[in-house]
Amino acid sequence: MAQKPLAFANGKGSRLGRLQRLIYDCIPVEKEHVPSIQTDDNRTADDEDIETLIARSNSHSRKSPTFGPIRQITATFGAMCHKLHMMLWNGLMHLAPSIKVIRKEKVRNMQAVEIVRIICKGVIWNDPQNQQLLKKTFFKAATLGISKFVQEIIAAYKGSVYWEDENKHTIFHVAVFHRRAEVFNLIYSSTFKSNWLGIEDNNRNNILHFAGKLVPSSEVAGAALQMQRELEWFKAVENLVHPFLREAVNNDQQTPREVFTKEHKELVKEGQKWMKETATSCSVVAALIITVMFAAAFTVPGGNNSRGIANFLHESSFIIFAVSDALSLFSSIISVLMFLGILTSRYSEEDFLLSLPRKLIIGLIAMFFSIASMMVSFGATIYLVLFSTWKWVFIPIALVGCVPVTLFALLQFPLLVDMYSSTYGRGIFGRK
Repeated sequence: MAQKPLAFANGKGSRLGRLQRLIYDCIPVEKEHVPSIQTDDNRTADDEDIETLIARSNSHSRKSPTFGPIRQITATFGAMCHKLHMMLWNGLMHLAPSIKVIRKEKVRNMQAVEIVRIICKGVIWNDPQNQQLLKKTFFKAATLGISKFVQEIIAAYKGSVYWEDENKHTIFHVAVFHRRAEVFNLIYSSTFKSNWLGIEDNNRNNILHFAGKLVPSSEVAGAALQMQRELEWFKAVENLVHPFLREAVNNDQQTPREVFTKEHKELVKEGQKWMKETATSCSVVAALIITVMFAAAFTVPGGNNSRGIANFLHESSFIIFAVSDALSLFSSIISVLMFLGILTSRYSEEDFLLSLPRKLIIGLIAMFFSIASMMVSFGATIYLVLFSTWKWVFIPIALVGCVPVTLFALLQFPLLVDMYSSTYGRGIFGRK
């Protein structure tokens, strides 16, 4: 089981995306699919119909005459809501077969966890031979990030957190070294973490030295996001350990910070290159928008009269043109300033944690807003020029004008979401 991470919801190689993960968390699963929580008569609460629940509530109401009607109404309402909830998901599964596939995967995951729980209950933990057999499985599950497997073993035998492999690595050293956030999060619920955080391996590396090592990941796109993720790991572990361990040296006479700097030297260069290329490309586009919008402000549609006042000044479409032109100009200026800040950054290690991602997020949002405002300004100009002759032409022009805005959103939205969630979201440990 420990060598099959796909059998668990959070194992290495999980193929669920953001939307699929949301469906996975929300979709209900009947208890009948998990063996150990079946009732003795082989029926579950989900098999009971509304009439059965009402009859049960009536029996309770006879025992408690004061609150009987209230309990009966509550039970009936709860049963109806449950049935409607199940009917809704059953309908969705018929309309979208992919939801049914996700439900089957959730059932398999729950069954796998239940099998591990049953096995753990049948193990004689005081037997050293059993402990030795399960130790390799325990560390293999941590290496693959199967936190449910690890959690069940810890729940069955508290002493498993003190197990060490041949290199004197504990379960949490392995979790940090392989960047398994789900396993590492078990630290926060542990009341004895101070006992093993200071454990050193055969090379005198403590857990912070492991956090300082570079661990490439296919789950993170881009060198800058990879560097941000590595910094989050190092900071999280650094906040847990005793200040003495932050300056402790290993057999190579290196502190954890020195290990981090040495291991991530090339990644910093790659992140710097990616950031500069992205900022340069986007700043060129933003500069072009500034040029166009600045020129449009002095060459208004319809021209000016002899006193220099716009001929369409009192038209509502002209007000839309003027406001959208100004918004596009100002937002593109903000975008250029943000990208300029990226290009002139020092590119220290700490900059990748918050400073650089924040500038890129603001720059991308401002540029998207400037492009959208520019298309609104263009549509208002077309309407002002052609509304007296071809009123119908405004509709296709407006529809076509939405195409570049939509394309930009579709192309840049995944990067923006990843950058925003890693910077301002809950983080890889579910805490910010």
